Amino acid sequence: MSDAGFKYVYGPVPSRRLGRSLGIDLVPFKVCTYDCIYCQLGRTTDKTVVRREYVPIDAVLVELERKLAAGPAPDYISLAGSGEPTLNSGIGGLIRRTKAMTDIPVAVLTNGSLLWMREVQDELMAADLVLPSLDAGDEKLFQHVNRPHGEISFGRMVEGIAEFTRRFPGEVWLEVFLLGGITAIPAEVEKIAALVKKIAPARTQLNTVTRPPAEDFAFAVPGEQMEKLMKLIPGVVEIISEWEAGGAQTSPVGRESDEEILALLGRRPCTIEDIAGGLRLNRLEVMKLIDSLMKVGVVVSERVGEKIYYSRAERSKGS
Repeated sequence: MSDAGFKYVYGPVPSRRLGRSLGIDLVPFKVCTYDCIYCQLGRTTDKTVVRREYVPIDAVLVELERKLAAGPAPDYISLAGSGEPTLNSGIGGLIRRTKAMTDIPVAVLTNGSLLWMREVQDELMAADLVLPSLDAGDEKLFQHVNRPHGEISFGRMVEGIAEFTRRFPGEVWLEVFLLGGITAIPAEVEKIAALVKKIAPARTQLNTVTRPPAEDFAFAVPGEQMEKLMKLIPGVVEIISEWEAGGAQTSPVGRESDEEILALLGRRPCTIEDIAGGLRLNRLEVMKLIDSLMKVGVVVSERVGEKIYYSRAERSKGS
């Protein structure tokens, strides 16, 4: 997959938390420590806790330098992508060398499952922002929702996030993903709230299903219910709303735009507005490009609620 010649760097993509976020993919699709029932990328194909340099850091940095030179500057450089980024053993060097290259802040989006490892904690210390996840309040629901690798226990994961948060000089924003009929219940949220108090992140961000999930029994939580449940959680708490594109400068379209769109949709399902806002393209032109890509079978669509999400056909089959 290429984003006009880019294999590891993609976007910028529209992020509900980070504005226009330039993504870096540090593992192949879909190498992860979890197999979450709500994951927008589909089911995990390689569940592992083995850390190694899954993609070459030197090659990533060459692409990043090219992308930044092409401009405009994103709001964040985000280490995320097609799986769990902390599985890449070169992540610490990548962060340090990226910080030497640019003043753009570096964010790490992680499920937090490996933060109990001292080496992982140390490697993330140079980042500006780390965003781990906590989706359950006990071992039973952790196993049901996150379906972790057998070597990851709930207690070890929670202790790791808490210890990292105490050590990290930057900010930690904790994402709590709630699911209808599973964790979006006051008694379950109270368990999560007790752990949030222990972890003490700079802020807690509540999320729920908005894009097609890995499993059809992963249900969204209505907004009114989310607002009631957020009152149970201590500290600074916010509900993550859909990122809205507005007033963005647009770029001309063409073959390069096709490749950028395909690269984006290969990593996450997006609406027309997501694509237009993230890539700074004209909305009507994006609609035309999506229509042509669907006609040749490389892009597929799926309705979730009132929104239509588009994804790359190969990604859908692989999930």
